[in-house]
Amino acid sequence: MKVALFVPCYIDQFYPQVGIATLQLLEKLGVQAHFPAQQTCCGQPLANSGCERDALPIYKHFVQTFSDYDYVVAPSGSCVYHVRKHFDKLDQTADVQHVRGAAYDLIDFISTVLKVEELPGAFPHKVGLHLSCHGQRGLHQANESEMTPVRDGQLSRLLRSLDGIELTNLNRNDECCGFGGTFCVSEAGISARMGQDRVADHVRNGTQVLTGSDMSCLMHLEGIVRRAKLPIKVMHAAEILNGVMVNA
Repeated sequence: MKVALFVPCYIDQFYPQVGIATLQLLEKLGVQAHFPAQQTCCGQPLANSGCERDALPIYKHFVQTFSDYDYVVAPSGSCVYHVRKHFDKLDQTADVQHVRGAAYDLIDFISTVLKVEELPGAFPHKVGLHLSCHGQRGLHQANESEMTPVRDGQLSRLLRSLDGIELTNLNRNDECCGFGGTFCVSEAGISARMGQDRVADHVRNGTQVLTGSDMSCLMHLEGIVRRAKLPIKVMHAAEILNGVMVNA
């Protein structure tokens, strides 16, 4: 199995520890992932800003970079969703179709491809799980509240397998955080208020550690947590899972 690690722009620039944790976690699970040095953005910011035609050369470069790999794994549901769904703007060559199908969010890859259902280790904290819109409703990694009252998903199952953990029972467990890529710039006030509502739900229900599988959402929420000086730690799921396996 030939696996490539794709590190999104904001993780590369602001949260490199998440990229490192992702690589280390994959290695602990028996996957030797390769990091192609020529990789760049997936093109999502341009597309979200209405400039998808300008993003086409970025799409093509992405395909050229990753076409030789069986899987392309990223700690970001939004980037993976973009590759799978928006690369339909390219001519559907064999390489393009292969890369679109090979792109996996980290948690989806662990659950679906590696078929890992539980991990060894302990994390004795009350953990609030943020479900990103792309991961939940785009990649179907968790149940949707408008479809079923049952709260379940790939990441929640992995987290529940850890000793000592307690998952926060949120009032609105799958509500959008308001980040939305360039939406948080074009509609900053609405975006901030949506994020404040999500953080308030975690505070109200006693979250100690706020996590998720999409660092863009967590970046937005962490900014609100820091400004309000709240006693909540924000961590990507890769950091939690990699950390517990060190101590397992």
